[in-house]
Amino acid sequence: MADPSSYRPKPGQIPDSPGVYKFRDEHRRVIYVGKAKSLRQRLANYFQPLTSLHPRTATMVTTAASVEWTVVATEVEALQLEYSWIKEFDPRFNVKYRDDKSYPYLAVTMNEEFPRVQVMRGAKKKGVRYFGPYSHAWAIRETVDLMLRVFPVRTCSAGVFKRSAQIGRPCLLGYIGKCAAPCVGRVTPEEHRELAEDFSDFMAGRTGAYLRRVEQQMMAAAEDMEYERAARLRDDLGALKKALEKNAIVFNDATDADLIAVAEDELEAAVQIFHVRGGRVRGQRGWVTDKVEAVDTSGLVEHALQQLYGEETGDSVPKEVLVPALPEDADAVSGWLASRRGSAVSLRIPQRGDKKALMVTVARNAQQALVLHKTKRASDLTTRSRALEEIATALELDSAPLRIECFDISHLQGDDVVASMVVFEDGLARKSEYRRFQIKGFEGQDDVRSMHEVISRRFKRYLSEKARTGEWVEEESSDGTDAPDQVPGDPADAAGRGPGEAAGAAGPGPEPTGPAPAPHSGEMSALQDEDGRPKRFAYPPQLLVVDGGQPQVAAAKRALDELGIDDIAVCGLAKRLEEVWVPEEDDPVVLPRSSEGLYLLQRVRDEAHRFAITYQRAKRTKRFKAGPLDAVPGLGDTRKHALIKHFGSVKRLRSATIDEICEVPGIGRKTAETVAAALAEAVPAAPAVNTATGEIMEEDDGGSTT
Repeated sequence: MADPSSYRPKPGQIPDSPGVYKFRDEHRRVIYVGKAKSLRQRLANYFQPLTSLHPRTATMVTTAASVEWTVVATEVEALQLEYSWIKEFDPRFNVKYRDDKSYPYLAVTMNEEFPRVQVMRGAKKKGVRYFGPYSHAWAIRETVDLMLRVFPVRTCSAGVFKRSAQIGRPCLLGYIGKCAAPCVGRVTPEEHRELAEDFSDFMAGRTGAYLRRVEQQMMAAAEDMEYERAARLRDDLGALKKALEKNAIVFNDATDADLIAVAEDELEAAVQIFHVRGGRVRGQRGWVTDKVEAVDTSGLVEHALQQLYGEETGDSVPKEVLVPALPEDADAVSGWLASRRGSAVSLRIPQRGDKKALMVTVARNAQQALVLHKTKRASDLTTRSRALEEIATALELDSAPLRIECFDISHLQGDDVVASMVVFEDGLARKSEYRRFQIKGFEGQDDVRSMHEVISRRFKRYLSEKARTGEWVEEESSDGTDAPDQVPGDPADAAGRGPGEAAGAAGPGPEPTGPAPAPHSGEMSALQDEDGRPKRFAYPPQLLVVDGGQPQVAAAKRALDELGIDDIAVCGLAKRLEEVWVPEEDDPVVLPRSSEGLYLLQRVRDEAHRFAITYQRAKRTKRFKAGPLDAVPGLGDTRKHALIKHFGSVKRLRSATIDEICEVPGIGRKTAETVAAALAEAVPAAPAVNTATGEIMEEDDGGSTT
């Protein structure tokens, strides 16, 4: 626990201007990000006597070891930079909302030649129009099914569309009138896009004029005694009205607004959002969060606005946002929202009328969501805490292991040997810090030697980062050699970032300020790469788990001893009897089968095994798919595709002359000679035979047989 006075900036060093500040812990990891109209006044509040601070604030400042800041020109810029940094660094003491479920959207892919209507989840894509979110995917499909009668827009996948175009026959929806069948040319691309535009306009709330137009067409058809057409228009009108009935009318006018309500207690908060478009509730979503910082309702609202609209632009930000409490600097937030939308946005508290009544409904939903979340989570929090305490007791640790790293080795009979590292913090998987390794020190099957190599490489990187930050000074060993340095060909370089790792960056912004080189200056963190991303392997675990028994545990402990690391506990979990092995002990630690600590170790081990075998299978699949062109040095994917496209197959390319190969765009004579030599050396595979017909099958574009 650090003393805040040890890193408090000197009087007069902090500028009296708007900006964003970061607190970092002893490992230089960002633990809190905040913004202020006046950096000097705001930061002074953190360095009061601990007894006068909120308990959560006191915990944060005693966990921190340094503070730094960046000055910006306006409060709107401060809001933008704060959002970018929270997204980039994922600070543990900042409020971060998490969705209580994955919400589906109705999407119209206007970025395609023939727009498609479909259900979408996840990150939004450029050029796609979204409507929702909806509570259930089946609600979207029911709505779409009703509207396809009037707006027969394409809903099929790219594969089905391409297949129908090839055979010249539409799918079933084209025959029953629920698709305009652009795949077979029944409508032109322009006509189909117009249908998609009408569909989007109707979903966006511009319904009145369209309904009146259909009704007028129906009456005109009836007057002209075109009764079949009139009946069809009548059914179309009924389908549209039925689709509209699925969205409750809440305002008589065509209001576009988002209503945000918050329910909170001392520990957690729940947020509910109703999306109203054209006077109707078009979607609903909810978030929950731990109150890890001292924050009131206005602060929760501000964080919710940042997360809700931080990635949105244009009409996705409504004209009006109704909240239960205004943020501390409402004008700056309104200006930020206006910059996201491109026009003015009203941010206010509803006082009376229909909007006030609907806000009560939203607040009731938020309260129910909080109660349901606490009911689900109470046992989960208790279970995780008990599991960590049981592990600490069984392994005789000084404290509960809040960060656990687990390593596993995977291979197929000695080929494609890889390893995985998974991270659990507070008993929960932290997938952004997963890492994968390729074994490079030797070839063949040796799990013990592989484990030693992986542990050595991971913690050499850790020591390298400590040396870079000045926390650990490199000393000469007794034999005169230098202490371990970063390993060439680091596993992260070979495998890249783990799945789900954030790659956000603050982007172009104001230059950091502050007195350098003091620790609170705005210079780039030693735990950041040049692009601003957090460095890998910079944070140590309290417990290191290996998948295996005594030999693997001994290898991991030997790797740590060789690096001079003695403050990380090591254990192994053997699959056969689920025994926990610790270094230098002849007998395992046996946890009861009903132990929550054993369950947690099993989950960690199984996750490491899953991550390792997934990577190993991917490498094996890639190796099996490799063709003779993959062995040509300096030949990238673009030129490989150009060669195959030009000649049609590897077989024809193999029989081509060097002059013929030079005719391919981008292929020079030297490259052509290299390609010809490589293909001449490669022994072509025996032709495949269709056992049913006896037909010899030709090589395909990739050089394999089909």
